[in-house]
Amino acid sequence: MFGMPGGIEWIVILIVALLIFGKRLPEVMKSMGKGIVEFKKGVKGVEDDVEEAMDKDPEKLASSDSSNEKVETENKEESKEMKG
Repeated sequence: MFGMPGGIEWIVILIVALLIFGKRLPEVMKSMGKGIVEFKKGVKGVEDDVEEAMDKDPEKLASSDSSNEKVETENKEESKEMKG
């Protein structure tokens, strides 16, 4: 039922955008483009950090995951004991 707009729908969207933003439309699009580029840079930086951490010591990350699971189960057992 809902999908990507077709040709006529894009034309209507562009006309509405021109009516709303007028002469500011190029500035709005430019700032949106800069925002998207900054977002992609941030995501890339996080991905690089994760890959770097995995390359340095993957065993340490795996052991910390299993220790977190143990803590969670211990906390659940403690909360069950406290409840009743």
